[in-house]
Amino acid sequence: MAFVNTLSGRGTPSPKEVLMSYDALLEWARGAGIVTAGSALELGRQAEARPRDADRVLAGARELRESLHALFSAVAQDKSPSASVLATLAGHLGAGFLQARLVFQEGALQWAPGAVAALEDVTRELARAAARLVGSGTLARVRACAAEDCRWWFVDDTRNRSRRWCEMKTCGNRAKLRRYRARQ
Repeated sequence: MAFVNTLSGRGTPSPKEVLMSYDALLEWARGAGIVTAGSALELGRQAEARPRDADRVLAGARELRESLHALFSAVAQDKSPSASVLATLAGHLGAGFLQARLVFQEGALQWAPGAVAALEDVTRELARAAARLVGSGTLARVRACAAEDCRWWFVDDTRNRSRRWCEMKTCGNRAKLRRYRARQ
């Protein structure tokens, strides 16, 4: 979910892109637990040696992110995603499992990264995480933050599905402060 929020301020005059480079993608993925620090270091070396390939992988990661955003937008509006969005997602999700292997871990079958560390591994891991999300009942609980200056995506895990903001301490408090000031 947080991956889709690596571009904030969509629809505003100044959107903020977190994934400015392959190194930024690696840094985000390492922070999100998608890749280990050791893998990130190795993939960073490969990106340095093959910058065009790294740029291609970065473009693919952004394409995956935007397809997920389009999917979430459609679902949030009770609409079907477009055929092109579904085709793009299918391509990324399929690629996510090409080099993976099935392992028995913690009492369940799980997909694990393949043995080869390739530049595409970051996007493959993101695609597998996306597959888990879209294949679960969680997709119906995906919401956009109600704050007009935010619009980040989150999973509403409240019992009555009433959550409105990505984070109460930021967007929720700002909204409450605006309402308070308007009343004064």
